[in-house]
Amino acid sequence: MGIGTGPGGGAEAGPGDGCPGADRRLRAVVRLTQAMAAAQTGGPATGTGTAHGPAPGPAPHGPVPHRDVAHAAAERAREAMDASFAAVSCWERDRGRLRVLVNVGERAPGEEEYPADESYPVHEFPEITEFLHEEWAGGGPPHAWIETRDGPGTAGDGPPPAYCHQRVAALRRRGRGSCVVAPIVLHGCAWGELYLARRPDQPVFTPRDADFATVLAALVASGIAQNEHLEEVRRLAFTDPLTGLANRRAVDARLDEALELHRDLGTVVSLAVCDINGLKRVNDAWGHEAGDRLLERFAGILSRCGARLPGALAGRLGGDEFCLLAVGPSADEVLAAADELCRRADALELGEGVACGVASTGDPVGEVRSARRLFRLADAAQYRAKALRAAGPVAAGREGGPDDPVVRLATDPAARPRPARGSGERRRLRGAQGRGRR
Repeated sequence: MGIGTGPGGGAEAGPGDGCPGADRRLRAVVRLTQAMAAAQTGGPATGTGTAHGPAPGPAPHGPVPHRDVAHAAAERAREAMDASFAAVSCWERDRGRLRVLVNVGERAPGEEEYPADESYPVHEFPEITEFLHEEWAGGGPPHAWIETRDGPGTAGDGPPPAYCHQRVAALRRRGRGSCVVAPIVLHGCAWGELYLARRPDQPVFTPRDADFATVLAALVASGIAQNEHLEEVRRLAFTDPLTGLANRRAVDARLDEALELHRDLGTVVSLAVCDINGLKRVNDAWGHEAGDRLLERFAGILSRCGARLPGALAGRLGGDEFCLLAVGPSADEVLAAADELCRRADALELGEGVACGVASTGDPVGEVRSARRLFRLADAAQYRAKALRAAGPVAAGREGGPDDPVVRLATDPAARPRPARGSGERRRLRGAQGRGRR
């Protein structure tokens, strides 16, 4: 497969000329690979020539899987192919459509860099499925093909696809002269496409260009596969495996970010810490499978109650301890959600309800500079709830401001009330005697 450039795209590789075209495109391959790696790690892209930083971070319309990697790949592929425009799209099989993730370069009216929902029914572009399937069935690899505004399309080293009229119409409508479409194949299936276009005043793509676009699409597929692996690693690193809730690491990270907002903008940050009562007795009486079922059921209730608070994070801190972190909603709103949580937990057929403590920067609890302080306040409220056998949540700062018993307990763990007889509660406050979270 040759990778020399065609007319207008640099020197054509040839015997005895040092293969300047091949060298140029080899450097382009390196830069594309580096750009995708930088997008995955958040570091700067490196390489010869003009270096770009990582792709702009999250698109304004919300997170989309692989969007940063797709942006880095599209921009570098556009440069490598001397194209005026590039796009990366993915095939959403469940919706039967080709969805555009990013558009880079000279965009036509209506084309956004990060489209909110630019998609096309696959039946309008069936070559992405039928043409590829025919190629694979014949034993050949997936290959890029070329379309021109004059039609018909041509493949890099094979017959034209059976369907090209939509591609040709799109070229004319958007003022482009030619395009090359390279399938992105992941795990043996068509995942999407790399689309590159040139203006009418630029040279038409050549079969060698189609060869090189095929190589670039294979590199993009490799980058997406690596990104999928990294996303799965991140998911496992920040998710509790039993309940599917955020784990302690995820809660700590989100809380640190939330308290920065509180310090900078005064945003209200609230934390509810819940301890399931009677989990040990459930384990002893019916086995750990029943105990796990109780944990899963409570996790579902916590998630449902947290949905009342926009952007709230429900997490399992470990064992029988859970939390709800809210950023933005008022202390009263969080307390109402915690009250519902206690009522629903009390109605479960297993366990003996929960002890729930709430601490919020929206209540008179004093200055909260650290995650450790907010956790200490929530812990103290939870311990008071357990000692009082409270049916609902106990909130820090609502019984006398700085002289509030919960605030005093968080400041001086020696003031901790004795738990009710038979409660089995022996744990210390988080942070007491050097056992802090932070």
